[in-house]
Amino acid sequence: MPCRLDVPQNLMFGKWKYEKPDGSPVFIAFRSSTKKSVQYDDVPEYKDRLSLSENYTLSISNARISDEKRFVCMLVTEDNVFEAPTVVKVFKQPSKPEIVSKALFLETEQLKKLGDCVSEDSYPDGNITWYRNGKVLHPLEGAVVIIFKKEMDPVTQLYTMTSTLEYKTTKADIQMPFTCSVTYYGPSGQKTVHSEQAVFDIYYPTEQVTIQVLPPKTAIKEGDNVTLKCLGNGNPPPEEFLFYLPGQPEGIRSSNTYTLTDVRRNATGDYKCSLIDKKSMIASTAITVHYLDLSLNPSGEVTRQIGDALPVSCTISASRNATVVWMKDNIRLRSSPSFSSLHYQDAGNYVCETALQEVEGLKKRESLTLIVEGKPQIKMTKKTDPSGLSKTIICHVEGFPKPAIQWTITGSGSVINQTEESPYINGRYYSKIIISPEENVTLTCTAENQLERTVNSLNVSAISIPEHDEADEISDENREKVNDQAKLIVGIVVGLLLAALVAGVVYWLYMKKSKTASKHVNKDLGNMEENKKLEENNHKTEA
Repeated sequence: MPCRLDVPQNLMFGKWKYEKPDGSPVFIAFRSSTKKSVQYDDVPEYKDRLSLSENYTLSISNARISDEKRFVCMLVTEDNVFEAPTVVKVFKQPSKPEIVSKALFLETEQLKKLGDCVSEDSYPDGNITWYRNGKVLHPLEGAVVIIFKKEMDPVTQLYTMTSTLEYKTTKADIQMPFTCSVTYYGPSGQKTVHSEQAVFDIYYPTEQVTIQVLPPKTAIKEGDNVTLKCLGNGNPPPEEFLFYLPGQPEGIRSSNTYTLTDVRRNATGDYKCSLIDKKSMIASTAITVHYLDLSLNPSGEVTRQIGDALPVSCTISASRNATVVWMKDNIRLRSSPSFSSLHYQDAGNYVCETALQEVEGLKKRESLTLIVEGKPQIKMTKKTDPSGLSKTIICHVEGFPKPAIQWTITGSGSVINQTEESPYINGRYYSKIIISPEENVTLTCTAENQLERTVNSLNVSAISIPEHDEADEISDENREKVNDQAKLIVGIVVGLLLAALVAGVVYWLYMKKSKTASKHVNKDLGNMEENKKLEENNHKTEA
């Protein structure tokens, strides 16, 4: 604190004092103008804290609140005393405000303490303000209550300010930040310090209930496990609900989930859930359990005789339209099989397969293994080699199970090859031998399976005797080709006949029209001359 006086030339000494609240002085420092010595009075609160310079400037270290006083600089001469007062103000910046004793949660439509805003060690005292989302909160009856108090430490004489906020929250306060600030005065004027933000968990009652089906699927099929989950939009959400199953008026108390295991088609219906204490708040969802039944008649392994009729039906019952596919020996059929008269080629493994395209994994299949049995049937043919040195005898056999073939030759002749057999296809195959008979012989073919033993014989002339050859058995493939060719020929012939018929009809109509025209002309012409001229004209026209 500089001494705000001009130093006189006849100065004897200078002194500093402060005034007590009652106005009495307390001297604290003395400095002689001649000896340049400094003396400090025995004042405990300023011990070792004072320093008086040559220009009588007084410095106080480690300032305290108690230093806020009226100090006086005194310059004394032989005939006068000069005084200059200095008023000292002491400031202490408060701590950053902090929201403490915060509520764990706030409930809508209830006035509840939000927390305390505290700022410590201030001098002089400051003021606290509350904010919601950056806007000042003002007291409002029944909604905003602010209680402010300040306390001074008797030792440090510093102030602690506390402001308590009671607040009636709404759902609009969800995730809203609350802050507070302290405003205080310092040497340079008024200043404000803000606290950190505080966000509170807002509790509010459930206003709507929803129900979900887990796991989320586009379709549910028989055998699935289905979990119903009920949710309330309150905070905290409800932990228990009542679940209502189709046809059951009483609810089942459970947590927020209820599981249906291995559902069947009769589980299709409306499912509901509600709050336990408010049954009118309810949600519902419709569940459709898709099903697929397949019945193949007959199924499994079926044995029938050749020529028998065998009706086959594949019956489908499903929650939606199902696709049906028939397979035979892993090859897709164009239509469902129907057997009015069984053939050996009808034997095989048939599969009826159905599926619901919209429902993943919902497929069914049944199989029919058809066995067509038949007693051995034999047809024998013979053919002379073009060289005339041998004859080929073929025994065509048809039957299932595969008949075994044995040859017997009566007479003399060399057997060139008697082991060649064709593949067994569609219940048919053949065995042939090549012989060069020296005389007439009889060849016997025996075919035998589990059903019957069949024997057939064929007389073959000696190689030196020419005879008529019998045509070979036509295979199924060749038979189909022949049938196709025959159909083509018949179609061509029928086409030609139709064309000839149409041409004949056209010609007949033309002739009829010509005769009618001639009659009309003869009637109108009255004399022979004119007829003659007409004939001449007709001749010219024809020419």
